[in-house]
Formats: sequence, structure tokens, C-alpha cells
Amino acid sequence: MEELQELRELIERGQYAEALNLIGELEEMSKDDKINKIVSYMEILLLHLIKQEVEKRTTKSWDVSIKNSVYQIARINKRRKAGGYYLKEDELELALEEAWIPAVRLASLEAAGGQYDSDELAQMIKKQKIKDTALKLILDEQSQQ
Repeated sequence: MEELQELRELIERGQYAEALNLIGELEEMSKDDKINKIVSYMEILLLHLIKQEVEKRTTKSWDVSIKNSVYQIARINKRRKAGGYYLKEDELELALEEAWIPAVRLASLEAAGGQYDSDELAQMIKKQKIKDTALKLILDEQSQQ
């Protein structure tokens, strides 16, 4: 990683202010990576919750995918050494909102045999109910870890 080599060189030259700036950038990159992973799992979580609502049923595969997504979100969100979470509850809500449109697009390809486009599908589902369910699942999982 080029940034670590640059950090070493800055410290060796005694350029501590620049080194601290680089550390800040590295922290931000790390958090962005965590958020991107969380949002990806949220898309999968929402996809299956949407399919459950549209089809008024579930499958073992969907249930496993939901459980795995929730587990991975909680695991990635947990700050190991510092304690707490990268994303607090309100930030998780924002991340779910970010994941919503891609999840609906994916669900339109899979739910009900793909017979609805994403706009039609969005009209059929209760967005807030699904997002609330997703958030509750995530928060419950976090409290168990």
C-alpha cells in the first residue's frame, strides 16, 4: 500500500503534521470501505425482504441470505478495538436509503418472475415497513454480538 510507505517516509523525515493528515485520509478510506460493504449487504437484505413482501412467501434460501446479510452488516459495523459502531442508528437508516433503489432494481428482476419493472414494483411495496424491518434485524443482531 503506497500510503503506508508514504506515512513511514513522512515520519522518518519528521513531517508529523503531514503524517497526521495522511493518517486521517487512511482512516476515512477505511471507513468508506466499511460503509460500502455494509451498503452492499443491505442491498441483499432489502432484496430478499422485498421479494418476501411481493410474493407473500419466503424460501429457506431467502431466509439464509437475510440472516447472513444481517450478520455481516453487524460484524462489519462493529469497531473492534475502539468499541461501538462505525454507523450509528441514524446513519444505518441513511445507508438503507442508499441501498433502496439498487435493491428494488434487483428485486424487479427476481420477484414474481420478473414481471414488474422497478417502478411498478416500488408502487406495490411498503418501503418504510421494509426498511424498518431491516433496521430492526440489524440492531437486534448488533445487540447480540
